Amino acid sequence: MTHARAHEIADDPFFAHRNPFGAATANSDLYTVTIPDAVRRCRWIAMDINASAFGLYFITPSADRPRLMPCFDSDYPGVAGANRNISAAASEEIILHARRSTGPRCWSDEADHSAENGNVFPWIERTTALVSNTTGIAFPVHAERSQSGLVVFFGTNITPLLGDVIYDIHARCFSLFDAVSRIQPSDAGRARTMSKRELECLKLTANGYTSEGIARLLKLSVHTANQYLTQSAQKLDAVNRAQAVAKALRLGLID
Repeated sequence: MTHARAHEIADDPFFAHRNPFGAATANSDLYTVTIPDAVRRCRWIAMDINASAFGLYFITPSADRPRLMPCFDSDYPGVAGANRNISAAASEEIILHARRSTGPRCWSDEADHSAENGNVFPWIERTTALVSNTTGIAFPVHAERSQSGLVVFFGTNITPLLGDVIYDIHARCFSLFDAVSRIQPSDAGRARTMSKRELECLKLTANGYTSEGIARLLKLSVHTANQYLTQSAQKLDAVNRAQAVAKALRLGLID
C-alpha cells in the first residue's frame, strides 16, 4: 500500500472503528455508505495490487442452489463483460468454500506456467479460474444476518502479494462488505412498495431465469415481465436487474 493511500484510509470513517477483519463496533453507524463510496474503495485496492478489474458479489442464501449475485464491479454503474461472466463461471466449490470459510482463493493464467506467475500468491490455495487468461484472487467475506460473499480482483499483471499485504486487503474487503450489506432506511421504505409480481420476477431472476423464462412461468408477455423488473430496479434504486436482485436478497425480500 502506498504511503498516500494509507493516509486516505486512516482518515476515512468508512474504515474507522473496526477490528482487523471488519467487525463493526457501536460507533460504526456514525457514517452512511453508498455504492459509489464502496466502488471507489475497491478501486483503491485494485490500484494497490495492480489489478485491472474487480467485483463484489453476494452469495444467494439458497441451500440447494447457491449462486453469486453481482452488486457492483469495476465498470460501475455498468457491468463489465468479464465480471458478468464470473457469476456463471464460478464453480460450486468456491461458492461453498466462501460460505463456510474466510480463506482467500487464487487462480493464475493457465497459459502462463512461469515460476513468476505461480508465485504471485505463493501460499494461497488455488481455485478454478473465475476469468480466463487472468491472474486473480477471491476474498470470502461475511456480514451480519449470516450474509456471505466474495470480493474479487484480477488482471494480467497483478503485483506479487506477501502475507501482511493480503491480510490488510482482506480486512478492507470485510469492511466493504459489512458496510454495503447494511440496510439503509431509504431501502426499507422502497421495499414496502414492492408488488407481489415484482418480487416474483426478481426471485426468478435470482434463480437464473431470463425474461422469456419468467414470462412463460408467470403467463405474462416478455414486455410485461421486463416492466416488472424495471419497476423493481427503480424502487430499489438499482442500476440493473442484477443489482436489484442483490439488494432484494440483502433486504430479505427474496431468498
